[in-house]
Amino acid sequence: MCRVKLSRMLRVAVPWCQRRWALPVLSVPTLTPATSAKLGKRHRTTIQAAQLLIALVRRWVPQREIVLVGDGGFASAHLGHTCRRLRVCFVSRLLLTAQLYDPVPPQPKGKPGVKPNKGPRQRKLTHRLKDAATVWLCQEIPWYAGQQLTMDVLTGKALWHRDGEAPLPVGWVLLHDPSGKRSPFALFCTDPTVAMLQIITWYVFRWNIEVTFEEARAHLGLCTQRHWSTPAIARTTPCLLGMFSLVVLMAHALHPDHLPTRQTAWYCKAEPTFVDALAAVRRHLEVACYAA
Repeated sequence: MCRVKLSRMLRVAVPWCQRRWALPVLSVPTLTPATSAKLGKRHRTTIQAAQLLIALVRRWVPQREIVLVGDGGFASAHLGHTCRRLRVCFVSRLLLTAQLYDPVPPQPKGKPGVKPNKGPRQRKLTHRLKDAATVWLCQEIPWYAGQQLTMDVLTGKALWHRDGEAPLPVGWVLLHDPSGKRSPFALFCTDPTVAMLQIITWYVFRWNIEVTFEEARAHLGLCTQRHWSTPAIARTTPCLLGMFSLVVLMAHALHPDHLPTRQTAWYCKAEPTFVDALAAVRRHLEVACYAA
């Protein structure tokens, strides 16, 4: 089975909408181990495929500052090491049971034995949540759809260690909803110098990716095509995601300042959406065909 779930998107500003849009730039299929064996190909995990995409984008733009945001499925120390090596700032979810350690303390000169790669172990985030003595910082944080939420926040720096991998320097943020409506969760950033609110803001930007996937499914037929072969799926889905970006770029060229927005009697849209960009491009192509 072929699953195209790995897509590198660029968050861009469009002149007709306050919300920034996530435009697919590079998409690759991810195969199950059984499909890889059937096709005679070496199996690559989602993390390995993500490493290849990051290296490719860095080669295209060697000097540009890159911030990569992924969901919990990309919370890998191995991927974090790749991002640090390629000078990419990586933000993702962190397990509440993650093994966090202090930096290596100064070692006496001439001390024999193997040099340690991590210091004393820090308390787990789950323990900090349950401890009544934990001192929380009450903070207004930016949230989806322009909301501002009041959350209890805790932050720190650590070395994230996973068995078989070198410790990864991270800055972590633990968020707890005092109202109890949302489950507590933690974020990490491979640049420990990044401020707490910036890490949260970057992660919230990830929601634009979900909007892109939903609009591509609703208006371009993503994930609804019927194919009998794995190569057909591997070709069609990246093309549909690429079409999403192409339509937005064409709509921007046709309407650089104001995009006509379709309205209905029962719903008034404050800002254009992808369906309006698609309608504008279709209208232009139809007029051009009739004129020819």
